[in-house]
Amino acid sequence: MSLPTVKPLSTLPPELKAALQERTERSLRDIVGANITTHYGVSVPSLSLLRQVTAGKDVKEDPTVIVDFRQAVPLTDYGCYSPFIANFFRHPCKQSELENLLAPGLPIYIAKSSSTTGNKSNLFPKYPRRLSTTPSSFAERLHLSSSGKAVHIYCLAYRELLEVMGEDGEVIKKILVCIGSCGGVRNTENWPVETDSTRMGTIMPGHVSPWATGFITHHRSFLLIHAMFALFDPTVERFLMTFLTFFADLIRYVQEDWDLLITSVRDGTIPNIGHIEHVRTYLQANFRANPQRAEELRNIGPPLNCPGWAQRVWPNLKTVLCICSGMFATLIPKARSVLGPNVLIQNIGYGCTECSIGRMLNIDDTETFVLETTDVVEFLDTSEALVHDNILQAWDLQPGKCYQPVATTEDGLWRYLIDDIIQVTGFDPRNGSPVFKFYGRKNLAIRFPFTQITEAHLVSVIRSLDTEDIAKIQEFTAVVDLRELPQTVGFFLEIIGDIGPGATAARQKAFEALVGINEDHQRAFGAGQIRLPTIRIVKPGTFAEYRLWRGESMDAGVGQIKVPIVMLNEEQQEWIAERVIVEL
Repeated sequence: MSLPTVKPLSTLPPELKAALQERTERSLRDIVGANITTHYGVSVPSLSLLRQVTAGKDVKEDPTVIVDFRQAVPLTDYGCYSPFIANFFRHPCKQSELENLLAPGLPIYIAKSSSTTGNKSNLFPKYPRRLSTTPSSFAERLHLSSSGKAVHIYCLAYRELLEVMGEDGEVIKKILVCIGSCGGVRNTENWPVETDSTRMGTIMPGHVSPWATGFITHHRSFLLIHAMFALFDPTVERFLMTFLTFFADLIRYVQEDWDLLITSVRDGTIPNIGHIEHVRTYLQANFRANPQRAEELRNIGPPLNCPGWAQRVWPNLKTVLCICSGMFATLIPKARSVLGPNVLIQNIGYGCTECSIGRMLNIDDTETFVLETTDVVEFLDTSEALVHDNILQAWDLQPGKCYQPVATTEDGLWRYLIDDIIQVTGFDPRNGSPVFKFYGRKNLAIRFPFTQITEAHLVSVIRSLDTEDIAKIQEFTAVVDLRELPQTVGFFLEIIGDIGPGATAARQKAFEALVGINEDHQRAFGAGQIRLPTIRIVKPGTFAEYRLWRGESMDAGVGQIKVPIVMLNEEQQEWIAERVIVEL
């Protein structure tokens, strides 16, 4: 039975505002009460005023602590925490130096950010959730009751294992350093590293591939092996993964290696591909010959043979669950052509390595979120100065305006400025929480002297070009094009099929889309400050190849390889420019 559609309120009624305020302030007192006594809480100068004004108070119960917090705690960034986080990487790792560092106890794992732009990754210790027994949106989606199977495409490998030593010199805890999805899945499923060896050859209940599949760290091999086990099992009901790009790449690799995969299913042999020798034994032990299934697949043909291919291969397929909003939304038409009309493409929710922030307002809407978190999120109006005095609460927000989230978390962050922009669209009629859309990454924008082009603006331009007349766009990225003066925004597009008859007007249409967003572009063009946007088409498979290249060159976690919506790194720009086949 389908759920009724939730429609946001344009204004927040007094009773919902009061309920939202009470929930938020209860969480804030709990977080402050727990974290003010940590090594960070008792030592950093930025919290000295808070320590003074709350001295002698019952921080978890005294309501005046809310005012104290809002007046005394400044905005913070990663540099405020990095000296403390560095302690985890000093050897030996001593319990006395690491316990209660940012939050009570020791972290479960340390999450590594994606470094999409090429910068060094940030690291965020993740501690046990103490203040809520309610499962997260991610945990709920991971554990949807189903009699069928799910293809879990999550990396389980870690980058480093920290061994924390007690006073007697014995190891008292092992802490993984890994990508956030790896740590999150392991924590949700209760898969501690100490017992990894007992699971390697096991196919977990409801899964289709052995646990060891998650330890393949080469992008192509990782997806091919997942695809092989998925093709073997016709009862698959769900695909779960981090980003929709995983599904797009998986389909491309299946198309390219169709005969190899069919042969493996027929003969029950693991294909001779690289980067899997460390897990080959576990894979082979769980794979057997199935000539009948191989013949079924051969009769269906590879993915691009027919529309709705996936439902012919997996008749019970119901859902693909992944991050699919913002820049990833351009892949939905391609995924839809493979999945057919009846498979739900569902977003996991909205968050970042620092914290989880929201869940989907309606399961069939991949773009609209509602604030839901065990942490506390405040906001800064992006049209105002990003300073402490301008911080707003969730009940102060106005639909239509853009805001930057500010997070105070159970994991020990204090008014941490998240580098995202959201646009509020209303309030949830059930509990008053803000409803919003993701607008873009603040650091991934093209900045000209006369204006700024955000992620949302770039996506709007691409949607204006994504037509049968111009081209069906699969993926894109953008750069500041300085090959000629004046400068302009340049697009690299990977398209499906051929360029359309209207492609000669594409540059003008892209410019008109920018002017429709901000008239400053027209004034700048008239003043000779900018030229028409440039559009270059790259060869098919370029974006999948990019993810493979970045994974190998950076030794990055499989689950976090993304193509930035704006390429600022010169090496990345040169790499993609070499794969251009035509410029419009």
